[in-house]
Amino acid sequence: MNTSENRRSFIKKAGAFIGAFSVNSLFNQIHASDWNDNEEQYHGLSPIEMASNEDYWSVIQQGYSASSSPIIILNNGGVSPSPIVVQQAVERFNQMTNQGPSYYMWQILDQGRESLRESLAKLGGCSSEEIAINRNATEALVTVIYGLDLKKGDEVVGSTQDYPNMMQAWKQRVLREGIIYKQLTFDFPIENDEEIVEKYREAITEKTKIIHLTHVINWNGQIMPVKKIAKMAHEHGLEVIIDGAHSFGLLDFKIPDLEGDYFGTSLHKYLSAPIGSGMLWIKKDKISKVWPLVCAGDPQSDNIRKFENLGTRSFPIEQGIGEALNFHNAIGTKRKEERIRYLKDYWAKQAKDIPRVKIHTSLNPAYSCALAGVSVEGIEPGVLTSVLMSKYKIHTTSISLENIHCVRVSPHVYTKISDLDRLVEALSNIAKS
Repeated sequence: MNTSENRRSFIKKAGAFIGAFSVNSLFNQIHASDWNDNEEQYHGLSPIEMASNEDYWSVIQQGYSASSSPIIILNNGGVSPSPIVVQQAVERFNQMTNQGPSYYMWQILDQGRESLRESLAKLGGCSSEEIAINRNATEALVTVIYGLDLKKGDEVVGSTQDYPNMMQAWKQRVLREGIIYKQLTFDFPIENDEEIVEKYREAITEKTKIIHLTHVINWNGQIMPVKKIAKMAHEHGLEVIIDGAHSFGLLDFKIPDLEGDYFGTSLHKYLSAPIGSGMLWIKKDKISKVWPLVCAGDPQSDNIRKFENLGTRSFPIEQGIGEALNFHNAIGTKRKEERIRYLKDYWAKQAKDIPRVKIHTSLNPAYSCALAGVSVEGIEPGVLTSVLMSKYKIHTTSISLENIHCVRVSPHVYTKISDLDRLVEALSNIAKS
């Protein structure tokens, strides 16, 4: 076969992978048949009943190369690995792009963004005209934080347990414009919604304009009552920004039902989309008032696409999100949520009974899902993380922020029960030493 024929053959094959939402999707080609057979065996069982079904989840685990990693990955709250099908999609989109970037990026892959936007909106339970696709939760949320008009003396209420990039963005507005940034501190875990809501209510003054909330506290996994706080805030005429980096693709909810005005998330956490993908949601009637982070021709437009004016970026990564959605939707959000909560409970309920071991996260299903903090008396979090990795090949992350000092453990659907048995055994051995 000559060079010209090779090129035509490659382009023809690559073209089959353009539609992640078509019958030619990689997911359909690789997984659909086996997964459909797997699904038929368990038709009618509830997500909670399915949570402990190891036969079902072993099929899902095979879809991740990380399931056979030489180290046990228990920091999925940082960045989750993508399924193999998503990796392959990104690789093939990248190969196609490099046949002629200016053509394949702008004329082919860029045309797939609207289908992707609609699919993300369907998962989020909102209008596609409220969804912007970007690179991570920081970019999404900083777009809103920097894009809202505030004047000197206006107040924003947040928490010392919010994500650092968000706190730093607000502090920069303090330095540049003289706004007032008030931060609450909570002694987690808390299993009382009203206690949390009341603390935000007490912080509100006549100068307060915005409440910034984190849906799932990334330090220890506390699920916050964001809907109740948002309703209270709206009663006071305030706007609400929600950081959903650790909730979207994990918890079963629709974005508008949280009753916030702005929502940002990373898609490379529990949705398992390609690394470096994110999403911004803005309530339709709020879009025009938010200035874009990167310049746009009409910065006061009510078109959500003004927030996507990033210039050249990774189109293969962006389009790979589609295959991650296929993978996620084939499992189902609620089923995924219950499985990952089951995995967290599996290890944490055993670990809490080990002498000298403390769990820093509620085990009430209303207040936690994937993430949980653990510590061993007399051992600094950084040391515990190091020992888990060096001696047991278990990757976690240490947390030392304000009043939270622990090691964060966050499994995913590809995590095996044997991996968690190893974690519990490691904690027991370390606590005895």
